[in-house]
Amino acid sequence: MADKAYGSKKNRRSLRARRIPHTIPERDDVRNSRAKKGSRGGRPPNFNEQRYKDRNQVERAFNGFKQFRAVATRYCKLKDRYEATITIASIIIWLRAKPDRSRP
Repeated sequence: MADKAYGSKKNRRSLRARRIPHTIPERDDVRNSRAKKGSRGGRPPNFNEQRYKDRNQVERAFNGFKQFRAVATRYCKLKDRYEATITIASIIIWLRAKPDRSRP
């Protein structure tokens, strides 16, 4: 899953060659260009809107980690210490989180 900026033909072709499923929205200018060409413009790429919306949750989680300087700068170079830093940051994020009241 990626932003519209990564939706070039070359990127999509590379992902398909590696058999990596992708969900990248098509930019408006590319869509308009394809529409102008008519049947010569080809088919629009596959796009799963729900899967793209779910990407937002993952992106917000990464942004939460970036609030911790030691995580964002990779201050700890040793693997064990960095994993411990991630664990502590995860616990703090979890404790600060407000419960979701929309679910039963």
